[in-house]
Amino acid sequence: MADRSARSETVDRATVQRRLETLITNNRFTIAVIFPLVGAITLVGSAEGLLPAPLAYNPLLILFGTLVMRSPLIVGLLPRIGRWALACLGLLTAYTYAIELVGVRTDWPYGAFEYTIQLGPMLFGEVPLALPLFFIPLVLNAYLLTLLVCRSHAESALVRLPAAIAAVVAVDLVLDPAAVAVGFWSFESGVYYGVPVSNYVGWLISGTVAVVLVDIAFDRAALLQRVHSCRFILDDLVSFVVLWGSINLLYGNWIAAGVAGVFCFGLIRTGRYDRTMVLEAIPGPIRARVGE
Repeated sequence: MADRSARSETVDRATVQRRLETLITNNRFTIAVIFPLVGAITLVGSAEGLLPAPLAYNPLLILFGTLVMRSPLIVGLLPRIGRWALACLGLLTAYTYAIELVGVRTDWPYGAFEYTIQLGPMLFGEVPLALPLFFIPLVLNAYLLTLLVCRSHAESALVRLPAAIAAVVAVDLVLDPAAVAVGFWSFESGVYYGVPVSNYVGWLISGTVAVVLVDIAFDRAALLQRVHSCRFILDDLVSFVVLWGSINLLYGNWIAAGVAGVFCFGLIRTGRYDRTMVLEAIPGPIRARVGE
């Protein structure tokens, strides 16, 4: 009876996984391009006072859009998340809250900053409850892209870990200037589009802890196999480039936009901006002709 129940649970999980993968695959362009473009328009509209109050910085819309854009990464990684990986990600979640609370209360290690809007419910009234949803996928995206870009060199921890940590810091070189521009948070002062150097020291510290936890969470060979077989697993990084890269362009944050371009180049070189994503946006009859 127990064996039958276990087999049934395995079949049910596989069925759910297939359905989720089909849903993501059939809507790749919408998730990875349309959603972030709409997000960029609404965030800029909010920052410039062009949207009515119910829509401007609407936390439910922000959380919903973020979750949709994260969905390819979450669905892609699900088959590789066992108890050990779940425990490591749980520890990373706790660390994420802890280091952010320390940062808000003491100005260390990121420098003096404050959230200028509420990104959904706030933990202790100080940091977003959804903070892990915002931060941990960025680390996972940077880590997975590093594995693809470094190829066989990723076998060495001396190459893999520093490269992934550098990728995490580079992610914030794109994120923070755009987030400051649209009013998500602000720093007392900063030399890089309103962002201080101390913020990147903080990201170096946080990124190191996060990358090490991610590195020990997964069987790397199995993870890499999944990355190669799942075409959409890095679509969340595509969304990131489209959303924050376009906002940086609109506000003239040229260096930040250039770093987003580097990520775009890496995604293209590793085949993550692929033909199927573009074809999905074309109406059926025309798509069939193009496919021929």
